[in-house]
Amino acid sequence: MDLIRIANVTKTYRIGEVDVPVLKGVSFTIRRGELVAIVGASGSGKSTLMNILGCLDRPTSGEYWLDGQEVGKLDANQRAVVRTSKLGFVFQSFNLLARTTAVQNVMMPLDYSLQATSAADSAPRAVELLGRVGLEDRLDHVPAKMSGGQQQRVAIARSLVNRPTVLLADEPTGNLDSQTSVEILQMFRELNAAGLTVILVTHDPKVAAAADRTIRVVDGLVVEDTANEEAESPANSIFNDSNNELPAVADQRQDDRCPEASNDNSEGEVAVATVRRVAVRSDRSSAIGTKQRNHKTPYTLYTSLVPTTVRSSLAALWRNRMRSALTALGIVIGVSAVIAMVEISSGSRVALLKTMSTMGADNLMVQSGASSSGGINFGSGSEMTLTPEDAEAIAAQCSNVAHVAPTISIQGQVVRGNRNWVPMSIIGTTPTYLQVRDWHEMEEGDIFTDRDVRASNKVCMIGVTLAKELFDDESPIGKDLRVKNVSLRVVGVMGRKGANMMGMDQDDILIAPWTTLKFRVSGKNTGGASQGSTDSSTAVNSLGELYPGTTALYPPRNATQAANNPQHARVTNVDQIMVKAASTEQIPHAIAEITTLLHERHRIRDGQEDDFNIRNMSEMLKAFGAMSQMMGGLLLIVALISLAVGGVGIMNIMLVSVTERTREIGLRMAVGARSFHVLRQFLIEAIVLCLLGGLVGILLGRGASVFVWFLLRWPIEASIPAIISAFAVSATVGVIFGFYPAWKASRLDPIDALRYE
Repeated sequence: MDLIRIANVTKTYRIGEVDVPVLKGVSFTIRRGELVAIVGASGSGKSTLMNILGCLDRPTSGEYWLDGQEVGKLDANQRAVVRTSKLGFVFQSFNLLARTTAVQNVMMPLDYSLQATSAADSAPRAVELLGRVGLEDRLDHVPAKMSGGQQQRVAIARSLVNRPTVLLADEPTGNLDSQTSVEILQMFRELNAAGLTVILVTHDPKVAAAADRTIRVVDGLVVEDTANEEAESPANSIFNDSNNELPAVADQRQDDRCPEASNDNSEGEVAVATVRRVAVRSDRSSAIGTKQRNHKTPYTLYTSLVPTTVRSSLAALWRNRMRSALTALGIVIGVSAVIAMVEISSGSRVALLKTMSTMGADNLMVQSGASSSGGINFGSGSEMTLTPEDAEAIAAQCSNVAHVAPTISIQGQVVRGNRNWVPMSIIGTTPTYLQVRDWHEMEEGDIFTDRDVRASNKVCMIGVTLAKELFDDESPIGKDLRVKNVSLRVVGVMGRKGANMMGMDQDDILIAPWTTLKFRVSGKNTGGASQGSTDSSTAVNSLGELYPGTTALYPPRNATQAANNPQHARVTNVDQIMVKAASTEQIPHAIAEITTLLHERHRIRDGQEDDFNIRNMSEMLKAFGAMSQMMGGLLLIVALISLAVGGVGIMNIMLVSVTERTREIGLRMAVGARSFHVLRQFLIEAIVLCLLGGLVGILLGRGASVFVWFLLRWPIEASIPAIISAFAVSATVGVIFGFYPAWKASRLDPIDALRYE
């Protein structure tokens, strides 16, 4: 039955502007199970013919049928499928992967087999084949530690690992000594005797004499196709010029395997020795099986869990460890810069937001309007238009408001015994002020109550800074201090608040009921307060008795004059109203509600100017947040530029790697790798480099940010999204910058790649 049929095949190469015909109409057939030698001088076209037979190349014209399939017109990937499923190659130069063990070299074609083979099955198959070619003691040797004959045996085992239908051998004895050549040729005869179709391509007629049939090619034409009715023994064909004297086989393997084999030069006894060698191999099959069981493939769990392509990529990177590390250095620097910049930027933003939150992130400040005279505007708050009743109405009628506190502010000296201090703020308000300002913690003591506000009781709370300045380590609770010569009892010390975003100490503060400051301390009674309160204020303030004042220009009105000439009593006003919205999202709604309510209460018509204004703290918060985010974005862009530079470095190194490994790529394609296999392997190498660089960069970036915090005490904030993003970006860089080199490798022609020097 014809296994191979070649019909009028031609092959023409175009070199520049010149067409060079190599095959000029070759026709022949090869039956299944034949041992055929294609013979020809150098330049006769026999190697081109072998490339076509091996589906490494396509004919320019003609037909090539293999096992009932017309394969001459298949594309590159389809020919690769034919190679991995039906063909095995034994190359003249062996073409073994350097720094790769014999077992790994033999296993390589299984990576591209159509029938997936697990790592647990691949290694035993490779060990078995190496044992059958006599290399059971060289399983873990790399090619550099093996002789030429041993390397050829590894190449033969590799060609058989996918159980091919046809075995092609290109000058199988061209680089071997005579004794080793005998063993190799005899091995081909044994394989052929087992039913394998073997095609030997050689220029040596002595090697061809060992075949059952010889096809002679001269100048691209088949000039002779003869059958060797009685093919010579390999020993006789090679040593027939040495007085018919058969020396011992190289490495004494024949003597070791078959001590009974005679060194007689008769062909019959050589055949008997061959039969005995086969018998001895069968007897030693149990020993080979023991070798398979004892052979330990490194990283058994690793090989069983990690896909083959990934293992090949990692092995290639490991073989060039220093270069891989230097290549990934650009990604390491880029990712570490991204992580460090983002964490420092996030820390600064969080610190800023935390500082601003101490002022009340959801706060609104309702201030009185601005008065003007003669075209001169006196600024916000110069016209007192807000009242405590406005605050009560806002709290009762505005659904988007959580807390409300009317406030007044004064400046003055606080005295306690022989100590005095001028605090940053003296505020009169209600107990809800602490809720508006998110001042929930008390250092000690308690807050004053609404009853204290209604009764204008002389109580106060102080901040920790004021407590330290006036009381040192002594507890101020229950003790008195004086403000403008008015004695106030300390009922609580508020928790530490720290500095605000302007650097002002928020703990340097005194807070009292607003009625106390309004009517007892400042003495500005505008009506609406009880007369008792006013009288008590006047009675307590004895400053006039200590320091005589000037004589009044007009004497005060007596009771009769006041009764006869009543004056209009104005309502009591406050400086501003502090409002806390229910949430940040509800601030716009709260502003709208407050505006509508105050328009009604102050009888402001449409088109009239408001006698109040509302300041939104969240706007300031957003402005500072946007500024911080912009600075972080600029730093991130700089770090991403580093990543791009690292990606260019990876592309450069991968292009160099493709050039250096051109022969390896050609070999992988020759044993069945399709273009996507090569593309995937090189792409995985680039991605692995970037991912490893990304992991190291993340660790280095975290370490750098912690070092900055430890050395400079700058705030930092770990960012999980930044770490994930950096890792994803590093993988993306590997894909983007690794694709072109991988694509270039996948487009290589296997013939040109194998011939690359």
